[in-house]
Amino acid sequence: MMKKITFSILLFTAFNFSYGQTKIAELTFESPDGYSTSITEFTDIAISSGEDYFIRTDGSNITGESFSNIQGTYYFTAQDLDGEGASSQQSLLINNINISGYSSLEFRVHIAEDDIGASQHWDDSDFLHFNYDLDNSGIFSDLLWVEGTGGTNTEPQIDTNFDGTGDGATISDTFTQFTQSIVGTGSLLDIQIVFDFNAIGEDIAIDNIEIWGILDPCGTAVTWDGFAWSNVSGPDITTPAILNGDYTTLGSIGSFSACSLTLNNADLLIADNTYIEVQNDITIDASSSIGVEPYGAIVQKNDLSSVTNSGGSITVSKRTAPMNAWYEYTYWSSPVSGQTVSGALTSSPTNRRFIFNGQNFLDATAETNNDDTAIGGQDNIDDNGDDWQLVSGATIMQAGVGYAATLTGFAYDTAPGVSNKQFRHTFTGDFNNGIVTVPIYRNDSELLDYNWNFVGNPYPSAIDADLFLAANSNVATDIVTPKSINGAIFLWSQNTPPSSTTNGNQTFNFSNNDFAIINAVGESAGGDGVTPSRFIPSGQGFFISMSNSASASLVSGDIYTTNVTFSNSMRVNGATDNSQFFKNTNTKSKTNTIVANKLWMNLTSDNGIFNQILVGYVNGATNDDDGVSYDTTKFAAKGTALYSIIEGSSKKFAIQGKAANSLDSDEIIKLGFKTSIEVATLYKLSVAQLQGDFLTNNTIYLKDNLLNKLHDLSASDYTFTSEVGEFNDRFEIVFNAAALSTNDVSIEENQFSIIDLDNDKVQFNTNNSLNIKTIRVYDLIGRQLYYLKGASSSETYRLSNLNNSIYIAKVELSNGLVITKKAIK
Repeated sequence: MMKKITFSILLFTAFNFSYGQTKIAELTFESPDGYSTSITEFTDIAISSGEDYFIRTDGSNITGESFSNIQGTYYFTAQDLDGEGASSQQSLLINNINISGYSSLEFRVHIAEDDIGASQHWDDSDFLHFNYDLDNSGIFSDLLWVEGTGGTNTEPQIDTNFDGTGDGATISDTFTQFTQSIVGTGSLLDIQIVFDFNAIGEDIAIDNIEIWGILDPCGTAVTWDGFAWSNVSGPDITTPAILNGDYTTLGSIGSFSACSLTLNNADLLIADNTYIEVQNDITIDASSSIGVEPYGAIVQKNDLSSVTNSGGSITVSKRTAPMNAWYEYTYWSSPVSGQTVSGALTSSPTNRRFIFNGQNFLDATAETNNDDTAIGGQDNIDDNGDDWQLVSGATIMQAGVGYAATLTGFAYDTAPGVSNKQFRHTFTGDFNNGIVTVPIYRNDSELLDYNWNFVGNPYPSAIDADLFLAANSNVATDIVTPKSINGAIFLWSQNTPPSSTTNGNQTFNFSNNDFAIINAVGESAGGDGVTPSRFIPSGQGFFISMSNSASASLVSGDIYTTNVTFSNSMRVNGATDNSQFFKNTNTKSKTNTIVANKLWMNLTSDNGIFNQILVGYVNGATNDDDGVSYDTTKFAAKGTALYSIIEGSSKKFAIQGKAANSLDSDEIIKLGFKTSIEVATLYKLSVAQLQGDFLTNNTIYLKDNLLNKLHDLSASDYTFTSEVGEFNDRFEIVFNAAALSTNDVSIEENQFSIIDLDNDKVQFNTNNSLNIKTIRVYDLIGRQLYYLKGASSSETYRLSNLNNSIYIAKVELSNGLVITKKAIK
């Protein structure tokens, strides 16, 4: 099973202002963080012919290796690799190293091999390859190779010309550092390490991987005097910017980029939908200020950059999503350091400010009607209600940690307007910047629940959700494909009122159906009907789930912990990237170069229900349950919900990924529907959005198996009623109008024909020994127009009600077979 635990938590050295060679990043293997593996790490000492392993170790859980000059306590090692059902080739990945602003890049690594004298074991097929990729191009270039010297049972050496044969320095049992230049520059660097060993005794070990580079120096400074730039055009990413007068990004002078930013007796205002991008340091004196408006952004690119504030004012304002009641929660995370809860969330009541303790979350039982009657199973509610914990107003909001708060009733009621009210909150303190790590937890006494953790964007700018997930794939669950970026993000988007029958630890509880979701397939809207973009705005809190397979440290009992990491390399500065704070208005989302086929479906009702699902046909997904990265569940324990279904799974999916090549005219998407509404309700199913050539160029039909109807969703929405209950066989999405009957069979053109005659007569013929028993004629929206009986292989009827239209004839033959054919009259 694939395990990706990438989150680039590398150990960074201090900033080097001399512009000499600087250590940008280092992976020491002293903790189980900072890399991903193509398979779960293992050691197999039960093999009679020798031990196989692929593991980070201190040597205590493997045998037969002896090394000197180990860099610390832990290293990563591999031998043979065909244990535990693994293949001979496996890989390790260090993902998204931030190299922005550096050139003359250099890769350094310590390598050792268990040298047993004259008897070496490397064969022609054995190797260790280090490769690299800049800016996620998907193409890895050769970096440093270790190969045998040719033939069988040879010693490993550096392959200096990448031809598959070692011809350089010999690898011994003493860890030795090797250095190789990286050609090119960019913003992000990936290091791929490929191991290939297929026989007995072939081993290698690596330790302390380092990335070095020279910080690109800033050019000549450009100054602003309050009216104009000294060079007229302003700074760019290679030149320092010095503000000696007030500056606002409003109007024609607008956003700018700079190598560094210094404020001298100047006030800087970063307006909505504008930004300032700074490669390195920000310095502000005592008589200056920086203010960031709710949808503005300030981005520092270098993870080693600093914010130096000599007594000036730095503030970041945020605006809540539109609210219709005081009790609607907003999920926060502070974009600045040193801010207290009460200082930022001034209009929140002291008994409605919460943090989430992932160590305490355990979901081994489920309720049915919030009645304290527990049964086995999961309802995504903590069993004993100690996961949400009150936080005092004096608490300092920690970078990357999520906080939840409502408003006071007074604050809501006295604000202008009747509904959709928004409230401004201001965070005061120095900008959070650089590498931010946040511990997350799971409780392994129950392995079937989501390991919920509550984190948040710590920066005064949006971050890219894809980069966050790629760097933190330990937030996934049940990942089975190596092509996955792994994981999902859950954003609170409340719409459903609290209910006494919704499961939870209070008398009245909110619906978990109201979460908006981002995963590898795409995005689905939450309760407010807002489909998220793939950017997480500044100050936004969100939920993730820690993977059951992630390498982690034991806390106590069955509690394990690891970290998620935020870095400057995730930050973005697009004009609207920071403008969607949940629950807010829809914004443009990022699209892929290759447009995958995706279908968004909405369920609405005449009494305010809203549910959205997404089915996407994307590379890397299969038609089975691939885990939360591709197939993310909906928490439809109570209430009303639409969801998709995967054969063989009892889960209800909000987002379902399917194999890209499985979409054709015979495709069937199974939909589930459940409701607990007892009053008469009109429900509506509609296509919310389409993407991809197949879906935009083919008619989408809804098949209602209960009413035996086929409805053209491409032309109009489908309205229906329902009893209380769960219905997993009623609805299907199909792309073939002949799909009305599950007993339909196709026949060759010469076996059955429909001939349009004069005077509204239509002749039906089957050219074999079978007779026509019955004929049902339908229009394209599934309405039955005729029910006709026959007794021979050719029957003629007058069908005057057809007029000039396309219709579907479903014909039952004397042997019980049913055939379907579309015709035009």
